[in-house]
Amino acid sequence: MLFMQLTAAQGPAECEQAVKFTYQQLLADAKQQQIELTRIEEIVTPAGYASILLQAKGEQLEAWSNTWCGSIQWTFQSPFRPQHKRKNWFIGITAFKAPKLLPADDSIRFQACRATGSGGQHVNTTDSAVHATHIATGISVKVMTERSQHANKRRACELIALKLQQYADEAQADQKLARHIQHGQVERGNPIRRFKR
Repeated sequence: MLFMQLTAAQGPAECEQAVKFTYQQLLADAKQQQIELTRIEEIVTPAGYASILLQAKGEQLEAWSNTWCGSIQWTFQSPFRPQHKRKNWFIGITAFKAPKLLPADDSIRFQACRATGSGGQHVNTTDSAVHATHIATGISVKVMTERSQHANKRRACELIALKLQQYADEAQADQKLARHIQHGQVERGNPIRRFKR
């Protein structure tokens, strides 16, 4: 299992539209390659999506995801700014392996809530959606992709574990960058200790 994130990053509305176009292409290719994609999170905008987080399952998953990960370029005239000269729009796709260790249930506070969106009467009559908060960090997710509360709880644990792993990776990268930057910031003069040999 992998998680894949499509993002417009800080790009304009055209990039958000490119995320929508890419998602459609990705779905078609996944179906052809017998890869199961489930949309986990999304940030919807008037132009399309600022980002989409997908869960991917299937055979040869890593090889398939490698053909999609990286920068994706779309070339089209802007529908939002017809006189705009720029025609190339870029988005990014990143894959994350599913975390091996899930946080313990007692470290997460679960709250049942009503799901929203399509799904017929089932959505309006049951509290199958789950709002989960990791107590130590405050990371919270809302999951309503599954029909049962139990399945949504499991998916919420996976998402929190993924976010915890991302934060740990970012913290490690920040420390490495800080160590690298420190090499160029040694002050020449005004020492706090002096030695002679």
